[in-house]
Amino acid sequence: MIVDAHQHFWNLETGDYPWLTPDFGVLHRTYAPQDLAPELAAAGVDGTVLVQAADSFAETDAMLAHADAHDFIAGVVGWIPLTDPEGAAEAVGRYRGRPKFVGVRHLIHEEPDPDWLIRDGVLDSLGVLAEAGLTFDVVSLLPRHLEHVVTLATRHPTLKIVIDHLSKPRIKDREWEPWATGLAAAAALPNVYAKVSGLVTEADHERWTVEDLRPYVEYAVDRFGPDRLMFGSDWPVALLAADYQTVWQVTHALLGGTDTEQVLGGTAVRCYGLTAPQV
Repeated sequence: MIVDAHQHFWNLETGDYPWLTPDFGVLHRTYAPQDLAPELAAAGVDGTVLVQAADSFAETDAMLAHADAHDFIAGVVGWIPLTDPEGAAEAVGRYRGRPKFVGVRHLIHEEPDPDWLIRDGVLDSLGVLAEAGLTFDVVSLLPRHLEHVVTLATRHPTLKIVIDHLSKPRIKDREWEPWATGLAAAAALPNVYAKVSGLVTEADHERWTVEDLRPYVEYAVDRFGPDRLMFGSDWPVALLAADYQTVWQVTHALLGGTDTEQVLGGTAVRCYGLTAPQV
């Protein structure tokens, strides 16, 4: 089973996405399953993990509706109110009956508080996720976010934590630290995973090359190993720098002799508990 472990849909007519302004150009339109399906077929991708792009129940419900209607969506990483442990527990109870609901994410990089992740309420809610066997995706942007991943993984050793986009290294500026040290510290915890995703948009959108990305991917492979890394297209956000097929081909080029069977599917299946689409 080949899995794209990170993609999005949004509908500008029915959804509320405060971050998605006209300044984002090509992204400022509705993206639906019918837009992605031909790309998956061309790349030979069997299933995807659909990830939230807004912090709302409406977003989670819309994604689950897409998952019910489209077999290629193997899992949904939705949103629940993590600052409210009682509300989080209630939401988990409500969504547990939906087999494709596999994890939770919050747009922490949009939060003005860099320590949002370690608020008492959030820490307690993450315990609810761990007990339910759900994953937690971390869209980290600041070095502080990576530091907090270590705190979360230590506090909840049974919670599978997934770092999105290799924690957004500053590829365009060729920065290495403090990203490398932070990623290594997170990778040292066995319940932390990471996605080889969203890298083309961290490079120069107009002039990036495979070699610009290579040191960051090789470092991640060295620290996590293929059994804790997974491929994600980050479509349609990736369209700011590359189309789907280019991202797919570049990922293959970057992985080289790595155990691609794990990165391109096996890790996502194990981490999120996915089942093969019924086709």
